[in-house]
Amino acid sequence: MTSVSVVIPCFTEERWEEITRAVRSVLEQTHPCDVIVVVDHDDVLLDRLRRAVGHRARVVPNRFARGASGGRNTGALVAGSDLLVFMDDDEVAEPDWVENLVRAHRRAPFAVGLGGAVEARWPGGAPHWFPEEFSWTVGGTAPRPDDTDVRNVWGGNMAVRRDLFLQVGGFANEFGKVGHASQPEDTELCLRMNAHVGTGARWRFVPGAVISHDVPPERRTFRFFLRRNWLEGTGKRVMASRSATGGKVLDEEAAFVRAVLTRGLLRNLVVAARGDLGGLARTGATVLGVGAAALGYLAAAVRPVRAGERRRDVEEAVRSLPLIDLSAPAAPGPQVQKVGVEA
Repeated sequence: MTSVSVVIPCFTEERWEEITRAVRSVLEQTHPCDVIVVVDHDDVLLDRLRRAVGHRARVVPNRFARGASGGRNTGALVAGSDLLVFMDDDEVAEPDWVENLVRAHRRAPFAVGLGGAVEARWPGGAPHWFPEEFSWTVGGTAPRPDDTDVRNVWGGNMAVRRDLFLQVGGFANEFGKVGHASQPEDTELCLRMNAHVGTGARWRFVPGAVISHDVPPERRTFRFFLRRNWLEGTGKRVMASRSATGGKVLDEEAAFVRAVLTRGLLRNLVVAARGDLGGLARTGATVLGVGAAALGYLAAAVRPVRAGERRRDVEEAVRSLPLIDLSAPAAPGPQVQKVGVEA
């Protein structure tokens, strides 16, 4: 049987209910797995989680720089399994989530890695202005009916062989999600692993491996929508500057924009022409979302480094810092029990 470790990075007690739901959903998987919860430089949260779930899951501090990348890399070092699976702390996994990922891994053993579907659930429904093509801004994935090869998957629902993950140095520390601010560290990792494996390397999308999360109130605003697109643009500029990702790193992003500006805009304009003002709102949001991402990209490309500023550019940090300590031994995990989580 393929051994599996599920790594859940977390960073704030404000998400206590979400964290415990996420842990519970993994403990209740149909395929046994080791659960590793990594706390991002918060001793109070670390102690509370150890008291609540420490006898059923390993709760460890992030060994690297603050952020989801360092937390995931810490989990990879602690794990002793064949397969690493990553999820976020505000997600809930379907009971057969890991089982479906493992089954797909057996069917496609030469895939670089795998990723499942993320369902973003809107309590009360999505805002009338929100275009479905931008579900990724709130942590969702576009619906796909069948298993298919893709360029990259998402860090909130990702499975990869531990040995291959360590060979490339894991996620790039000092790049990626820190707190509530996001950058495309998952895409960067996928591209770097593709380059490491060689020509034709692809990831496998597994629509049956489902996790979900509720979209919190702070992510339901138009301001968040624009900010998230801006951050994606700045992150893609940094990612594109990394030599390991290759010169055509943004080809699929360009294809996405073309699709959004054709199918999405056309559909919403037709809806608006029929008298539904929501279609007009979604059209405007689409244009502004793409524009925010483009401006973020350009701002990152031309941003000057101020004299005397005591910080390094993110690009330099990514290139210069060690990513992961490959000499660190893997620790054996506790036996997983299918029980609830204490408050």
